[in-house]
Amino acid sequence: MTTRVPPFTKMPYGGDWNPEQWERPVWDEDVALFEQAGIDLLSVNIFAWTALQPDEDTYDFARLDEILALLEARGLRACLGTSTAAIPAWMATRFPDVLRTDFQGRAHKFGDRHNACPNSPTYRRFAPALAGQLARRYAGRDVVALWHVSNEFGGACYCPRCESAFRVWLRARYGTLDALNHAWNATFWSQTITDWDEIVVPNVLTVQWSERSTAVQGLTLDYQRFMSDALLGAYRLEADAIRAEIPGAVVTTNLMGPYRPLDYRAWAPHLDVIAWDSYPAPHDPPAAVALKHDLMRSLKSGQPFMLMEQTPSQTNWQPVNALKRPGVMRLQSWQAVAHGADAVMFFQMRRSVGACEKFHGAVMEHHGRTDTRVFREVAALGAELKALGDVTLGARVPARVAVWFDWPAWWAVENSMGPSNALEYLREVTALYTAFHAQGYAVDLVGPDSDLGEYGVVASTLLYLLPAETAEKITAFVEGGGVFLAGLLSGVADESDRVFAGGPPGPLRDLLGVWVEEVDARPPGEENVVVMQGGLEGTFACSLLFEQVRVEDAEILATYGQDFYAGTPVLTRRRAGRGQAWKLGTSVDAPGLRALTRALCDAAGVSPVVPNLPDGVEVTRREGDGGRFLFLLNHTAEERQVNVPGLVGTDLLSAEVLGESVTLPPRGVRVIREEAQA
Repeated sequence: MTTRVPPFTKMPYGGDWNPEQWERPVWDEDVALFEQAGIDLLSVNIFAWTALQPDEDTYDFARLDEILALLEARGLRACLGTSTAAIPAWMATRFPDVLRTDFQGRAHKFGDRHNACPNSPTYRRFAPALAGQLARRYAGRDVVALWHVSNEFGGACYCPRCESAFRVWLRARYGTLDALNHAWNATFWSQTITDWDEIVVPNVLTVQWSERSTAVQGLTLDYQRFMSDALLGAYRLEADAIRAEIPGAVVTTNLMGPYRPLDYRAWAPHLDVIAWDSYPAPHDPPAAVALKHDLMRSLKSGQPFMLMEQTPSQTNWQPVNALKRPGVMRLQSWQAVAHGADAVMFFQMRRSVGACEKFHGAVMEHHGRTDTRVFREVAALGAELKALGDVTLGARVPARVAVWFDWPAWWAVENSMGPSNALEYLREVTALYTAFHAQGYAVDLVGPDSDLGEYGVVASTLLYLLPAETAEKITAFVEGGGVFLAGLLSGVADESDRVFAGGPPGPLRDLLGVWVEEVDARPPGEENVVVMQGGLEGTFACSLLFEQVRVEDAEILATYGQDFYAGTPVLTRRRAGRGQAWKLGTSVDAPGLRALTRALCDAAGVSPVVPNLPDGVEVTRREGDGGRFLFLLNHTAEERQVNVPGLVGTDLLSAEVLGESVTLPPRGVRVIREEAQA
C-alpha cells in the first residue's frame, strides 16, 4: 500500500479538543490559550455522531463547520475524527442489530462507547457513509491535516451475526471441515464439526471457562484472529470511504500499545501513520513505556509514529490516579520523541464538566486559568518543540537488536491450560526487552512478517506458535550470521496450537541442537538457580518454569543448580553457518538477563548506543536528513553524570555545547545534535 506522511513542518503539538461540551464563548477562550501553550494540532469531532447525524436521513455539519473555521482563522490544524466510536441512541433503538453481545452472552443496550457489533450491517452501512460525507465536505481544506477513524478500536462481539461471519472466515481459512477439525484437534471431547453451521463462538456459553481458559484452544485462537480482522474491516470501510473522496488523505486511528485483543501487525499496513495512546501507571518502569513506543515504531518498519494521547497530569480510570510529578510530563513526552515520535499530543485540552472523564487530566482545568502548574509545564514544552522545529521529523532509530513480539503467540500462550497460570506473555517479553534497554542497546520489536536482515541479534521468549515459514526465516537469519535466542516455551505448537509431536522446539530442533523432554512449573516465589559456565560467569535466580533440555548437538553454557535436575542444561549454544542459535529454558532474573543479553550482543558484534549507563538513565539515537540526534533522559530525581565516548555536539534544548561528560539534572533531558566525526 502507498504510505502517506502527515504534512507537518514542525513537530505537531496538541491533542483532543471537545468544544461541543462547552458553550460557544469558551471556544474563543480555548483557542487563545492554545497559542499561549504552543499548541497547533487539535483532534476534533471524535465523539459527535448524534450531532452530525441526528436521524437516519439527516446530516448536520453546521457546528463542525464553525469549529474548523475557528481553527483555520487562528492558523491551527485539525486531526479530524469520524465520530464513529459511539453510536447514536436513535440507531441503537431503531436498528438493534448494531449492538454488541459480550463474552457472557449478554446482548447490550444503548450506552457507553465501542458499543457496536463490527459485523452489523447497520454499522457497516452508517459508519462509512458518515466518513464519506465528512471527506466530501472537507476535501481540499488545508485545516484538515489528517483523518482519525473512530477511536481506540476494541470491543469483541459474540452475537449471531458474528457467529455467521466467523463461519465464512473459517471457510476461507481452511477450505474444508476436515482441515478445520484437524487444526482444532476436534476429536478431543467429541468436538468434531460435521457442518459449518455447527460452529459456535467461543464464550462462557460454549467452550470458555474464563477469558484465559478454554476447552478448544484452536477455536478460541481463531476467534481472536477473526475478531481482530473484523474490527480492522470496520476501520478499512471508513478509511476507504475517506480515500474515495480524498485519494491523498492521511488516515489513521489511535492504537493502544501492546493491546492484547488486536493484532496490530495486521493493522499496520492499513494505517498511513501509526498513532497510539500512552497512559503509563505512576510506577511503571521507564523501560516498560519504552517497549511500547518501540513496538509502535516497529509496526511500520521504523517509520516515526504519533503520540496521539497522553495525560498532562493524571488519568481517571486507573485504580489510583496520582498526579504526574513536576517534570514527568515533559520527560515522558521527550521519551516518546526519543523512540521515534513525530508528534506530541494530549487527552484532553479542557476537562469535561460531567460524566466519567471529568477527573481526567487536561491542559486546562474547568476554570480555564493559565497560572496552574500543568498549564505552565505544557506551555514550556510547547516552546521547546517550537524551537526544535522540524529537525528531527522523519528521523529514524537505527537498531541492530530485535525482540520478538507476536500477538497470536500471546493469545495462544495465555489460552493454554498449563503449564502455569502465572505465565504472562507481556511480562516475560518486557523482562527480556528491559535487559537490552537498560544497557543502552537500541531495540526493535519484530514478528513473523518482519525483515530480519538488518539485525545482529534477534531474541525471543515464549515463541510458542512456530509456523514452518517462521522457523525457516529464523534459520536463514542464523546461517547468514545472526545471533538468535530461543527462550522459554519456544516451538511448542503450530499456528493452530497443535503441539509438535517431536516436542519443543519443533521445527527449530535441528537449528538449536536440543529438545525439551519435560517442563517443571513451580509456584511464583519458588526459585532455582542458573549457574553460568563456558565463558560466561555468574549464578542467577530463575523461576516460574524449568525446561528439562536434552542436548543433541550444542554446547552447554549454563546448568540448573538445584532440584532433581541440578547440573542439567538450561542454556545452550549451537553454531550454524556464520551465526549462533542459543536456547534458554527458564525465566531468569534481571541480572541474569543482563548478562545473557550482553553476551548475545558481544557475540554479534553489536554495541550499545552509549555503554555503561548510570541506573535510571535512558539513551536513544535518531538519524535523518537533519543529522544525528542523541537523546539522554534521566528518569531519577537525582542528578546523573553520563560519559559518552567521543561526543561533540550541541544540546538543542539549552544550546549548550557538550563533550564526552554530560550532566543530566533530575528528570532532565538532553537532545544533542552530534557533530560529524572527522
